[in-house]
Amino acid sequence: MNKTIDKMLDKREMIFISSTNRSDARNFHVSDYYRTPIPKIKEFLSEFSKHENILNSKIRILDPCAGGDNTNQMSYPTAIQEFSNQDISIDTIDIRDDSRANLKQDYLKFQPKEKYDVIITNPPFNLSLDIINKALNDVKEGGFVIMLLRLNCLGGKVRQELWKNNMPKYIFVHNKRMSFTDNGKTDSIEYAHFVWKKGYNPNFSKLKVLISK
Repeated sequence: MNKTIDKMLDKREMIFISSTNRSDARNFHVSDYYRTPIPKIKEFLSEFSKHENILNSKIRILDPCAGGDNTNQMSYPTAIQEFSNQDISIDTIDIRDDSRANLKQDYLKFQPKEKYDVIITNPPFNLSLDIINKALNDVKEGGFVIMLLRLNCLGGKVRQELWKNNMPKYIFVHNKRMSFTDNGKTDSIEYAHFVWKKGYNPNFSKLKVLISK
C-alpha cells in the first residue's frame, strides 16, 4: 500500500511542476505538456490590439513558460510573430529540458538584466499567483502582464491581495472551452486572458467576451 501511495505522490509532483499543465483533474499526459492553441492566442491578440497598440519592433517580450517540444512550436512566440508579421524580440524560458525555450530554467528563480515591456504566458495553475507577482515585478512601469488563467481564478482567498492591489485592466474571456491536447477534448473549465498594466490599479476590470467563430 505504501508503494502505491508513493507512486501517486510522485505522479502528483510531476504534474505540479509542469510548465504548461492545465488541470490536475486530467490524466497525466505522456510528455507532461499541454499546448495552448495558437488560434486562441491570435483571437485574443486581435481584440487586445484594438485597445492597446503595443506590438512593434522596439518592444521586449518574455514568455516565462514557453513550452514547445520536438514537434510543436512555442505557442505564444509563434502566435505573436504570425499575428504582428514583424520581427519582435521575444525571450523564452521553460523548466522542461525538451522545451524549445532559449533558457531552460525555473522562471521563479530567473533574474532579468532589465525590465520587459510585456510578459505573457500560460502558467501552471498551482504556480500562477507566484508567476503573476514576479511578472509584475519584472515588467517596466506601464508594461503589461498577460496570463491565460482559469476564469475561476477570480475567486479564492489566496488571490484576495492580488485583486486588491493589482486589479487587471482587462479580462478577455474565451466563450468556447479550449482544448490543449491532440484529441480535441476539453475539460469543464472556462479560460480568459487576464491583462495587468503595471502601475494602473483600476476599481474594476473591463471585461470582453471573445466569441469564437
